[in-house]
Amino acid sequence: MYMQRHKHLKLDQSKIDRARRLLEAKTEQDTIEQALDLVLAEEAILRAHRRVRKAGGFVNVYRT
Repeated sequence: MYMQRHKHLKLDQSKIDRARRLLEAKTEQDTIEQALDLVLAEEAILRAHRRVRKAGGFVNVYRT
């Protein structure tokens, strides 16, 4: 179960438009919902990147 709340936000319209096209969303609300779902689905990856960064970061093995 989830709770919906009305929010009044100032957002960059060009970002919403780009995300809407990319996500093929029908409405701006659907666009934002899908974008939030994507971020939450990637939570484990984001946490792993933060742990690696704290441990010293990544080594670029392709650097010439």
